[in-house]
Amino acid sequence: MTFEIEHSDNLSEARAGRIATGHGLIETPVFMPVGTQGAVKAVHMSELKADAGAQIILGNTYHLYLRPGTALLEKAGGLHRFSGWDRPILTDSGGYQVFSLSGNRRLINEGAEFRSHIDGSRHLFTPEKVIDIQRSIGADVIMAFDECCPGDAGYEYAKNSLLLTESWLDRCIEQMGRTEPMYGYSQSLFPIVQGCVYTDLRKRASEYVAAKAADGYAIGGLSVGEPAEMMYEMIEVTNAILPRDKPRYLMGVGTPANLLESIARGVDMFDCIMPTRNGRNGQLFTRYGTINIRNRKWEDDFSPVDRDAHSFVDTLYSRAYLHHLIKADEILGLQIASLHNLAFYLRLVKEARAHIIAGDFTTWKSESIRQLSNRL
Repeated sequence: MTFEIEHSDNLSEARAGRIATGHGLIETPVFMPVGTQGAVKAVHMSELKADAGAQIILGNTYHLYLRPGTALLEKAGGLHRFSGWDRPILTDSGGYQVFSLSGNRRLINEGAEFRSHIDGSRHLFTPEKVIDIQRSIGADVIMAFDECCPGDAGYEYAKNSLLLTESWLDRCIEQMGRTEPMYGYSQSLFPIVQGCVYTDLRKRASEYVAAKAADGYAIGGLSVGEPAEMMYEMIEVTNAILPRDKPRYLMGVGTPANLLESIARGVDMFDCIMPTRNGRNGQLFTRYGTINIRNRKWEDDFSPVDRDAHSFVDTLYSRAYLHHLIKADEILGLQIASLHNLAFYLRLVKEARAHIIAGDFTTWKSESIRQLSNRL
């Protein structure tokens, strides 16, 4: 994998780049739709490409390991062939599940023991096993195994968690060196910077991973309960240390405003379930703010959801029609809302890239965030 910075903003740390992978080029900044179990909920692969414009999607090691399992994925020739997605894929290592399924797991130096949320069966995720699973999945970018500690964790917990994450990273790197890709193209391992909201731990973590000479780096453990301004501060601390010539991936973030503020601080890659999850619950993102399409005020509004978007969704369906579908619990409503939000997110980062190249990103960002903060 290679990364090239094509343009840099003069008034911020924003940059427009290009990542080359075995499954094609990725123009950055980029948003990755979340396909946890090998599918982005309620959205066809063809729609992700043609209508939303997705360049890369994300899958999850924990979920794909449990179902359909690595044996079937290997038999299919990897997740790309199994799912029909022929563009790049990134897989989360399962570290977030160490955080989110804390009631079903136990941390030990060897790894994380957990009970399946499907059938209660017991499993042990070690750094070595996580690498092997991601080799079987066949993602272009694979993540190191880590513990994502809560945003309100105390200092001692966060410090011990970071020590565990660092030891797991070293074992992931060793296992990468002992194994080979299975499907004829390269895979890149991204270390993850943890450290909660403590500046000294974030600096230590950033220095530790930067010394590993990886193809790219991830910033984890943010947007898990801490204030937004604290998140931005931790991004600044981290990106001041991470190599400038490698892509930086902010994991699990976030709102449209979060994306633009993070791009201004030097982040290149994002993922978040918010566009699809919120869409299924009736929240729609537009250039002029967010809409709760369930509200009665949209019942007889026959204008497009986002009048300036000119997307496939916005040229076919009105706010009134989508209001009807969502209120009637029609599956089509979930599909339209999910696709609309994904297209909005992907268009937003594409616009950010264009403004970085044009040289007016900072002005555009400030005005965009003002509009995006409205509730319509």
